[in-house]
Amino acid sequence: MFLEQGIKKENKFGKYLLGSVFILFASFLGQMPMLLAIGYETKFKGRSYPENDKMVMQFFDPNLTLFYILISFVFVFFAIVLVLKYLHQQKLFSIVTSRKTMDWSRVKFSFIIWSFFTIISTLLMYYFNPTDFVYNFNLIPFLILVVIGTLLIPIQTSVEELVFRGYLMQGFANLSKNKWFPLLMTSFIFGLMHLANPEVTKMGYIILVYYIGTGFFLGIITLMDEGMELALGFHAANNLIGALLVTSDWSAFQTNSIFKDVSNPEAGLDIILPVIVIYPILLFIFGIKYKWSGWKEKLTIKII
Repeated sequence: MFLEQGIKKENKFGKYLLGSVFILFASFLGQMPMLLAIGYETKFKGRSYPENDKMVMQFFDPNLTLFYILISFVFVFFAIVLVLKYLHQQKLFSIVTSRKTMDWSRVKFSFIIWSFFTIISTLLMYYFNPTDFVYNFNLIPFLILVVIGTLLIPIQTSVEELVFRGYLMQGFANLSKNKWFPLLMTSFIFGLMHLANPEVTKMGYIILVYYIGTGFFLGIITLMDEGMELALGFHAANNLIGALLVTSDWSAFQTNSIFKDVSNPEAGLDIILPVIVIYPILLFIFGIKYKWSGWKEKLTIKII
């Protein structure tokens, strides 16, 4: 069973706290290339030092900025591997799935279904509100974006899943010896992790309903499916297809995408709709396809 793979007497919760500190330190190290590049530009090329996050995001070409942001997740990935090996005596695979081998068909199915929804919903928004978008397509920068995004965004999303639906979920299971507490804690922490995103500043804290709700959705499909393959596919599709389709001056990823959203965003039905309508539909689809059963046991039962 997925959570049970990390349940060991020697895996005290303090180890997970220590491991989390190491992972956060790796994330900080991963930001050094961008900080050094900014330092070089300001010291030797006379550019003004960016005074806030928005200026940092606009300091370099969007593709280069995206590369610097995503490369930090490579550092975090190796930190996770080291923490598991030397602190917990576990292999990386043990926080990915309970299956004997990785089920790439699940990753593919989840990726395709969420990519389809993202593309259709974006086109519908463009059709009904064309003045909210401008055509932003520029072939060469877009192709560079495709390469960077295809190579690094899946690493970014996979690292987030490894941390939240893998490492921390097993850590909280070690602490609580049940399944509802890890689901609850990782979902809230995942949502709160996005507090620094510019979307929160622009639309207010109500958008945390979407982030925390997405955390719950990803946690539920991980527990019900006894592995994070579906979560990996969904998360990769959400970030990659989104980055390729639409950008804005207030989004976390500012990219050379096809469209640019120039509207004044307001948190409304589009924030709540995925959580209360779309995610339940996806849970139904996944549940039917993969013959899920025992929902109560898989989401709440105590772990012996």
